[in-house]
Amino acid sequence: MSDVDATIDTYLQLLNETDDGRRAALVERVWTPDARWVDPPLESEGHAGISDMVGGIHEHFPGHRFRRVSGIDTHHDRLRFAWELVAPDGTVLIAGTDVGELAADGRLQRVTGFFGELPATDAA
Repeated sequence: MSDVDATIDTYLQLLNETDDGRRAALVERVWTPDARWVDPPLESEGHAGISDMVGGIHEHFPGHRFRRVSGIDTHHDRLRFAWELVAPDGTVLIAGTDVGELAADGRLQRVTGFFGELPATDAA
């Protein structure tokens, strides 16, 4: 497993962590202090903001789990991968792609999430 794989696996682990203390420790491990995370309905900055954002996701989607459904595509300090949010009954509620930027120490500095498939082009 590469360092990037470990970083993203830890990122998903923290997304699934419901205990505030354990989640905060995972956030510090995988995100830089000045990190920024932007998804279509939400955005946050810093360790506390990111941990609180995940806590809010758990409040809205109790019992749901995030899972990675693709490999991790990387170049330079950039990465992307696909994920799903899965309900307790196995139904995929949301699928998307995260695009990220890594800091020099290998932690996440920026992540932008996109939901759903890419839009189709207009036929010319």
